[in-house]
Amino acid sequence: MEDNMKNIKLYVPQVEDLWFRKECMEDRKTMEYNAGYNVSYGGYHYESGCIDFPEEKFERWYKETMPRVFYAYVLDQDLNKFVGYCNFKLDKTSGGIVIKDEFRGQGYMTSALKLLIEEAKKQGVKVLTDSVPISRENALKVFYKLGFKNAGQFTVKKFGKEEIVMQIELNLE
Repeated sequence: MEDNMKNIKLYVPQVEDLWFRKECMEDRKTMEYNAGYNVSYGGYHYESGCIDFPEEKFERWYKETMPRVFYAYVLDQDLNKFVGYCNFKLDKTSGGIVIKDEFRGQGYMTSALKLLIEEAKKQGVKVLTDSVPISRENALKVFYKLGFKNAGQFTVKKFGKEEIVMQIELNLE
């Protein structure tokens, strides 16, 4: 895992840019971390973790989501390519980050998370939280390196087996 800052910025997409969200959500390698959970939202594929996001839903998703969530793509300015996306809810503190499979392990998560933390501070967020399964060791290392602390844990079922999930948080005050 690289430690140097990437030349990235957070780019808030427009409706016409949601093709990248669709591409990520329908990519098996990118979404495999999401597989095996018993969730009730439509379009979720248990075996792959992929989530259907057809173009006819772009505008509705945008209108319903963007007023409630800071949502941005991670743009590598050197490559001029989107490499992932990140978000946090404006009325709560929970957030998340997804780096597209082909760009993982190259330092993007660290750089993007630093920018997401800066944005959360600008938006007045006092505590930023996420839930990360302990099996995602590399992701947890990045969160801890940037100052997130354990705030508890819980278990969920993944493919019918119990999995421990860490609740982590970063105080931004």
